[in-house]
Amino acid sequence: MESLKIVSKERIERLAWLARIELTEKEREEFSMQLSRILEFANDLEVLDLSALEPTFHAFEETESLRDDIERPGMKRDEAIASAKKTKEGFFVAPKIV
Repeated sequence: MESLKIVSKERIERLAWLARIELTEKEREEFSMQLSRILEFANDLEVLDLSALEPTFHAFEETESLRDDIERPGMKRDEAIASAKKTKEGFFVAPKIV
């Protein structure tokens, strides 16, 4: 297999700049090799013959997992605000967030 060109240190520096992170020289070299290996792995996947396989849309069989939509009576207002720390005129009072 033909090896892909190693990801350059300049490309790593550009990616670091975009991510707003500082890298040491050692980290640049490590990331360059790691990204190159990732690209080589992706290239290995491209050469696989998958023509005999059917497309998979989900890894697992999907089953209907939703419950029936049944209308039920809600909580009364007094019950809902009974445990609230602070209320005013039947409503919850929350701290101002500005």
